[in-house]
Amino acid sequence: MREEFLLDPGITFLNHGSYGACPRPVLAEQQRWREEMERNPVEFLTRRSGALLKSARSALAQYLGAQTDHLIFIPNATTAVNAIAASLRLAPGDEVLSTDLEYGACDMTWRQHCERQGAVLQRVQIPLPFEPQRFVERMMEAATKRTRLIFVSHITSVTALIFPVAELCRAARERGILVCIDGAHAPSQIDLALDEIGADFYSGNCHKWLCAPKGAAFLHVRPEHHEMLRAPVISWGWYDNPVQHSYTGETVFERRFQWQGTHDITPWLSVPAAIAFQAEREWARRRAECHALAIGLMHEFGERHGLAPIAPDECFGQMAPLPVPHQDAPALRARLFDEHRIEVPVTEHGDRTFVRVSMQAYNTAADLQRLSACRF
Repeated sequence: MREEFLLDPGITFLNHGSYGACPRPVLAEQQRWREEMERNPVEFLTRRSGALLKSARSALAQYLGAQTDHLIFIPNATTAVNAIAASLRLAPGDEVLSTDLEYGACDMTWRQHCERQGAVLQRVQIPLPFEPQRFVERMMEAATKRTRLIFVSHITSVTALIFPVAELCRAARERGILVCIDGAHAPSQIDLALDEIGADFYSGNCHKWLCAPKGAAFLHVRPEHHEMLRAPVISWGWYDNPVQHSYTGETVFERRFQWQGTHDITPWLSVPAAIAFQAEREWARRRAECHALAIGLMHEFGERHGLAPIAPDECFGQMAPLPVPHQDAPALRARLFDEHRIEVPVTEHGDRTFVRVSMQAYNTAADLQRLSACRF
């Protein structure tokens, strides 16, 4: 599998989770779309793009267990979270409920929008070791009559934990509280059925674990919220004009988000090729193998350093936080790369330090052995 990717053979790459890695056949498909666009950019972008994007969204929606008209392409999950935050009208004293394990950029997004509108961002402390059976209870106990929205990750960035978001969505809906899920790491790392999860808003990246080109992500929104959403850029689709439907889209959701001028749409059009690439290579089996290798190393590190894993094995996918003695995380990351040519993130939460290993199909047990041989 390593030969299917352009990764530097001189590097042990254990950081698929940050930006992903796109395989050669998918990059070739993106280049094919780029060349086709350049043959007649006006025809491609103005007269053909609407139908092409709808076809690509249909393939992605089927893969995600969703409806095509409830999903739109967007450059990345953080952009989607920003669009939701900018669209949510908060009154002074209203609350957005989150956790202390969220991705920094998205935490900053909600913090800024709450401060601007006089609202409050409440972060629920999630103790480690993580107790998945108590997660929903903790979140709902923290909710108040002023809680307008709950924002959590599906898979956390720092600790790689999988949160039980479907159960959270059901509990929040009973209380009339909106839920926004940051699923940046979820597509392809775990199975998804977005209609069953039932989140009001769900964003996810395709360029990470699905191995699509950079700039491919999606925003899934329940239909009752389509009218409230504002796209990051107001363009031709803001007001309905049937003449422009060929490229702005037919639904209000499409029209507001789909047409962003000369934005490169080839990463989005290449998503079906990424889905096909993985389907043709028995990705479910490869995913299970990656999970087993990552979890095995997590336990090995825990035993070596006398530090127990922070959650049961089923709370992780292809990423696992390897517990190491608490230390300067940036310095350890730099040393692993400079001295051993291992690309892997080192994260911190409270007084805990983790080497957050990502196992993708191109990785082998030998990659993990090289990491295990290092001094921590």
